[in-house]
Amino acid sequence: MTRGPTLPAHPYPSARVAIPALPEQTRTPPPATAVEGFNTAPADEVHSTLTTCLHSTRWAHRITAHRPYPDLDSLLAAADEAAYDLTPAEVSEALAGESLPTLPEGTYSAAHTALSAAHAAYEARFGHVFVIYLGDAAPEEALDRILEGIRSRLANDPDEERVVAAEQLRRLARGRLMTHLRGAGNCATSPNGAAPGN
Repeated sequence: MTRGPTLPAHPYPSARVAIPALPEQTRTPPPATAVEGFNTAPADEVHSTLTTCLHSTRWAHRITAHRPYPDLDSLLAAADEAAYDLTPAEVSEALAGESLPTLPEGTYSAAHTALSAAHAAYEARFGHVFVIYLGDAAPEEALDRILEGIRSRLANDPDEERVVAAEQLRRLARGRLMTHLRGAGNCATSPNGAAPGN
């Protein structure tokens, strides 16, 4: 059986999904100095970095304002708590900021078609982008997990799906923050770098 041609990375402009770059289990922990760098970096740089992790101004402000953090666990706990406290309007703000990912090289046209149709159905039903945390998935499993996630979540009522989407945003924010801290070393901000999934 011959395979169809591959498509460019962004064949479905109206449908978006957030995908972290690598499975969480393959990543190393941030260096010990990362939290120290996060604590001492200028507030505007930290705030800018945090808004690439989760597109919520209040979330970023809250985490920035509560520095210094004694350790990584404290910082991650604060990020989780701030994400749990997002209002429905702030969840909408965060969802609106999610952007289209680059799909894996060699993704076949049939997969693009299925994904495009699933995204369209999801956005028509819920009125916002589909987000899913895939940090625990191997890259080759990403498309299947996305399709499975969309199809199963289409059965949710809108209120239930907002709760699920908010939890996925929290997990994405935590994963992106960890990525920034890992890559930052002594300077735990990288305002010019895109977070995974962006």
